[in-house]
Amino acid sequence: MIKLGTSGFSFKDWIGPVYPSGIKQPEMLKYYEKELGFDTLEVNFTYYALPSVRSFEGMARKTSKNFEFVVKANRNMTHDMINRDNWTLEDNSEIFEKFNFSLTPLKESGKLGCVLAQFPPFFYPRKETVDYMLTFKERMGDVPVVVEFRNKAWLKENVFQFLKENGLGYCVVDEPQLPRLMPYEARVTSDLGYFRFHGRNRNWFNVPSSERYNYLYTEDELKKFVPDIKRLAEKTSKAYTFFNNCHAGKAAKNAEMMKRLLGLVTEYIGKQVELGL
Repeated sequence: MIKLGTSGFSFKDWIGPVYPSGIKQPEMLKYYEKELGFDTLEVNFTYYALPSVRSFEGMARKTSKNFEFVVKANRNMTHDMINRDNWTLEDNSEIFEKFNFSLTPLKESGKLGCVLAQFPPFFYPRKETVDYMLTFKERMGDVPVVVEFRNKAWLKENVFQFLKENGLGYCVVDEPQLPRLMPYEARVTSDLGYFRFHGRNRNWFNVPSSERYNYLYTEDELKKFVPDIKRLAEKTSKAYTFFNNCHAGKAAKNAEMMKRLLGLVTEYIGKQVELGL
């Protein structure tokens, strides 16, 4: 099973390129599923602020029974708990409790796919960080966890083995090939496959975050990923594929393009024409 969507959906600069003019924010999620035809969503606002139960109740209610959400871990769970002066990890167990409680509506509705733990570039391989990943998984209970590294120091065979032995998923990324960032490596370490397309803007470290993801993949670029997505889907119960190049609707356009390349398109041909694909 391949489930495909974007990293976020509620963007003002999608009105026009993706959403019709005049659409209201509460209408966007239904449009995202029913009109754009995506069956999963990576929720990213949770990184910046702890979500509320009420928010997820509404999101679960607006989507069909087969729709799934992946929720990105809060920054206090992946970034801000690290004291970089002495490399100690602060106790953030209370954050996990609040985060887990907020997921209740998605769990109860069967719409929670997994949690994405995106660790920062300064999260290096060391005993403290390896132990922390195990703590992270333990605190999430029976919720599947997928790990995204932003530092290529983790690209080692023993790391993949560690993830596999401990039931942690690996997030395959495509991002600018810059010295510190992770290269593309299509691997699977759990029952979930996970692809995350960030774009290839080489000004990654020199522009505001709003511009960092300003990149539109060409069809020829995306074709190269199709065999790997299908291969990982065969090895797992499902393979999530998300586009995070959200600037001005580019993620939605590329997700539509990938859906067609993967042969997942049925009744959404008309929407592709609208998006200029």
